[in-house]
Amino acid sequence: MAAEVKVEPETQKLQEKLIELQREMEEKAKLAEERLNQLKYLQADFENYRKSLDREREQIIELANEGLIKDLLVVLDDFERALGSMKEGKDKEGLRMLYKNFFKILEQRGLRPIEALGKKFDPYYHEAVLREKSDQEEGTVLEELQKGYMLKSKVIRHSKVKVAVKSGEG
Repeated sequence: MAAEVKVEPETQKLQEKLIELQREMEEKAKLAEERLNQLKYLQADFENYRKSLDREREQIIELANEGLIKDLLVVLDDFERALGSMKEGKDKEGLRMLYKNFFKILEQRGLRPIEALGKKFDPYYHEAVLREKSDQEEGTVLEELQKGYMLKSKVIRHSKVKVAVKSGEG
């Protein structure tokens, strides 16, 4: 019987050690789970930060493009005036080709003209600089004095227009 008594304390010590090891293992598993969650949050934060930087970079590029395109509108206006004042011939045809190529490049960057002539006056797109009595419906654009343009969905230059007002009967 004396041998059995010695086995029990060893078994008890082993069981205590086993319980302690299981407790430590559970603590380490919890710690590992916490670290994994922290890593996931950190990874998500980094991904959000990267996306934010990408959006900011795109906005900066668009703003730079907008400034350049606004400056180039002056050249586009000069092309249109030159084409309007030239007589038909090879020179005018060559200038027309240059104008088309230049405008095509700007269109590829998102530039498009604002339609104004014959349309109802819209302060979001048009700037009324003159008013004229007319038989047409009040608020109709009679003449476009300077072409307006949009860059993608943003107005970068309003159309300067002459707008119809009702002619009075005496």
